[in-house]
Amino acid sequence: MILTIVAVLGFATAFAAEETSTTVSNVKAYDMTINMNKLSMALNLADDQKEVVENIHHTFAAEMSFAAQYGEGERDAMVKRAIENDVKWMRYVLNDEQMRKYLVLLNTTINNRGLNK
Repeated sequence: MILTIVAVLGFATAFAAEETSTTVSNVKAYDMTINMNKLSMALNLADDQKEVVENIHHTFAAEMSFAAQYGEGERDAMVKRAIENDVKWMRYVLNDEQMRKYLVLLNTTINNRGLNK
């Protein structure tokens, strides 16, 4: 009887550890923290663009972080909406060349983190 209880507790702990590990990796995948100085240099942002791009990105990062806390179906919709909003707002700030570079960087980041489904 005691061995059965120990075995059940062992399995429960193993499943809980796996679930926690998955949750941690999900949170890391949705963490969109970046080095704004590197992004600024990569996009060759003007001084007046830097602050606006940083604010837009912080909003995007917050939306992605928030999405990581939801279930699969809701999360996918939230991620899609966050990306669409980010792209829409960046279009107002960036010129065509900067926007092309930004889209390449954003797509690469999303793909590398396994968020493009």
